[in-house]
Amino acid sequence: MEKLNVKLTFQEPLLGTLPGSEDLYMDYIATKVPEDERTKIEDEVAALGVDAVAEKKMTVFPKLPDGLPFVYDYQVRGFFKGSCGALRKISKARSAKLKAYKKEVDQLIFVYPRKIPIQLSGDMDVISRPLRAATPQGDRVAIAASESAPAGSSIALQIICFDDNDMKIVREWLEYGMFNGLGQWRNSGMGRFTWEEVPESEIPGLAGKSLAVSWA
Repeated sequence: MEKLNVKLTFQEPLLGTLPGSEDLYMDYIATKVPEDERTKIEDEVAALGVDAVAEKKMTVFPKLPDGLPFVYDYQVRGFFKGSCGALRKISKARSAKLKAYKKEVDQLIFVYPRKIPIQLSGDMDVISRPLRAATPQGDRVAIAASESAPAGSSIALQIICFDDNDMKIVREWLEYGMFNGLGQWRNSGMGRFTWEEVPESEIPGLAGKSLAVSWA
């Protein structure tokens, strides 16, 4: 078993992923969209019609009792699976050698803690973007909105690999986070991060707990 304590620092805003408000779009832009963006979005609504954008749903961060936003451990493990699925297409990548990689992540690679607090670098905001799709009823446009943690925010976590050989692959996935990161809209560059090793004392909730397993 091998453990790695890391800090991920987001180079772009990190967007929340949990379903939140289902209020009508016009209510949303009246209270959340910055003034300098409101005219542009209102013009788009006028051209499309309110019905076309009324399907908007906000995604948010879950919150700890003290109000601090967090990400779940399974979101990081989902990032591992996505990274491996992409990198295994490159023959020289270590990920290409990992067979049944989803089962490997599910059963042999773990992340702690369950709820990983986000250390904010500033105030949270809301980021919106139009979603367009062709449907049998014609083109539809909805406005997607997500709560966001600003660039410079960070999370600290521990990664545990039951197979020591997997840790080199995990490091490869972490490097990939600079190109495709965590959270909503990550394919546009949101949630990209850099990483560094940190002392175990920086991992929240780890003090006094042993996550090691003895094979003796």
